Amino acid sequence: MIECRHYDSFECRSCSLLEVPRARQLSDKEAHARSLVDSPVWLPTVAGDDAGFRNKAKMVVGGTVEAPTLGILDRDLTGVDLRDCGLHSPGMTAALDRIAAWIRTTALTPYDVRARAGELKHVLLTESPDSELMLRLVLRSTALEARVRSRLPELREAVPGLRVVSLNIQPEHKAVLEGEREIVLTPETTMPMRLSTGRTLWLGPQSFFQTNTFVAESLYEQARAWVGDLDVTRIWDLYCGVGGFALHLAGPGRQVVGVEASGEAIRSALDAQVAGAAFVAADATAWALEQDDVPDLVVVNPPRRGIGADLAGWLEHSGVPHVVYSSCNAVSLARDLALMPSLRPVEARVLDMFPHTSHYEVIVLLER
Repeated sequence: MIECRHYDSFECRSCSLLEVPRARQLSDKEAHARSLVDSPVWLPTVAGDDAGFRNKAKMVVGGTVEAPTLGILDRDLTGVDLRDCGLHSPGMTAALDRIAAWIRTTALTPYDVRARAGELKHVLLTESPDSELMLRLVLRSTALEARVRSRLPELREAVPGLRVVSLNIQPEHKAVLEGEREIVLTPETTMPMRLSTGRTLWLGPQSFFQTNTFVAESLYEQARAWVGDLDVTRIWDLYCGVGGFALHLAGPGRQVVGVEASGEAIRSALDAQVAGAAFVAADATAWALEQDDVPDLVVVNPPRRGIGADLAGWLEHSGVPHVVYSSCNAVSLARDLALMPSLRPVEARVLDMFPHTSHYEVIVLLER
């Protein structure tokens, strides 16, 4: 078990299973997945490290101009500083310390939830496998944009790994992490995620990537291994994001179409320029229902709510021979599988994307 003074002092209990031995965490997750998904074969669970694994920090800014905190707000809406969180890599921790110091010297006023005053709401930091960083400052308005721009050289000198810096504008007084408007301040607008799988994904400020790089790589490798054993030439990757599955499955003699509602994610996917991979900005379900043909295999990687009745119904009646379903919520996965009785699990695997919590990823190969 890892030691955490914030957990011990009840300042932060986000790692709700921190006192549970890791082996027990894994066995409980496996048991939960098996109780919901009836697969004849369960591959060994992918665990990864139990500390220093997060590639992303989502920090609420609290405190004062003179002493800003980066972390969470307690029940009294007072800032709790979590810059030394053990889930972050050493590089992330060092960068957060320097960013906090820069916030103080730049006099970026933390947003006060109780008073509805101030500007800086969140600091969102992402680290690549090459130790490059993307920083997003979530502000209530553009009032401090000129000040941030003028002090940006000092920040980049203090944090040499910074590749992309942006302002996200979130003017509403509600518990929403970010707004729609993004102002990129650096010449670079995307950050490469060079994975050990041999593929590079490109992340824009609003792009989604799994928070655990090692487990994400294992997820893509598992899908690639399954598809490599099948006679598959045409694939759809629905809810493709920045193209994680599509880019790993595309190759000689194999065409993949990735579909994602986010235009920024699709632009990032196109930046990868992998032969055999094409991308469409559209609603995944609507796009699938509009097509006249059926591919050899469909990959679905939906949000926690699952794919829903419309897409599940289409998959059930489409005749598609194989589906790879990657899920961050085994409950919605089971609900969707019940709507597709003709597609049966062949193999499944749990991946511990979120150690010390009850959350996990599960990927299933379905065969008609």
